[in-house]
Amino acid sequence: MSTGFTEPAKSNPSGFFAEAKKHLGQNFLHEKGVIDKIVQAIDPKPGDAIVEIGPGQGALTFPLLRRHGEVTAIEFDRDLHAPLQAAAREHGTLRLIEGDVLGVDFSKLAAALGVEKIRLAGNLPYNLSSPILFHALDHAAAIRDMHFMLQKEVVERMAAGPGSKVYGRLSVMLQAYCTVTPLFVVPPGAFRPAPKVDSAVVRLVPKPLERIEVQDRAVFANVVRAAFGQRRKTLRNALNGVADGASIEAAGLRPDARAEQVEVAGFAKLANLLAPG
Repeated sequence: MSTGFTEPAKSNPSGFFAEAKKHLGQNFLHEKGVIDKIVQAIDPKPGDAIVEIGPGQGALTFPLLRRHGEVTAIEFDRDLHAPLQAAAREHGTLRLIEGDVLGVDFSKLAAALGVEKIRLAGNLPYNLSSPILFHALDHAAAIRDMHFMLQKEVVERMAAGPGSKVYGRLSVMLQAYCTVTPLFVVPPGAFRPAPKVDSAVVRLVPKPLERIEVQDRAVFANVVRAAFGQRRKTLRNALNGVADGASIEAAGLRPDARAEQVEVAGFAKLANLLAPG
């Protein structure tokens, strides 16, 4: 019975082939020039704990192993585990975690790897990119930086500023806790199968605690969620039941403004005013 894998080919930097599973959102990166640029952007140093999300066929995993010697990878697709382990032996030490990344406690993983902070990397499945990003935010204190490949549109939303049509909840939540830097665009042809959209690589660096203006993460998340829940509404209407007009004005915001006009610091100030204690 066919396993879906064939003998390694020189044109395939990952070392083996696997059929992409559409229901898992798999698009395997194969363009060597793009892979090299990602590795250069990550620039692993001795002592770094590199953790890759979704290694797939190992297109990024094996160059990182050759450069760094050790990589921990989280892979949901069980059919890829044995081929990844087998192909990795000639490149370095691969620690493979089997399961859903959303169930991995990055703080505990850092402790298990004997480091204070891990470095995340990966070509994220587009249908799960936002949940994975928010999961990483929950463990930002244990993460030094993140280098992710995402749909270009998502990266644009992540880095957007107030006044932009794509500035929204994702922009505010990420920028409150991280410095977001888009790095470069990746065309569809760099993947197999080719997606219908452009992709982009982005770097996120969690801010040190003293630079985070948010006092209560839950209150902040609730304010931002409500504000952008109905983008056409003014803050007074969108935040009805969350914050009254007096509180909005006390935070230095206009109750008749819309969420996309408010800077991250403005949301943080309002949430801090509403936080208990």
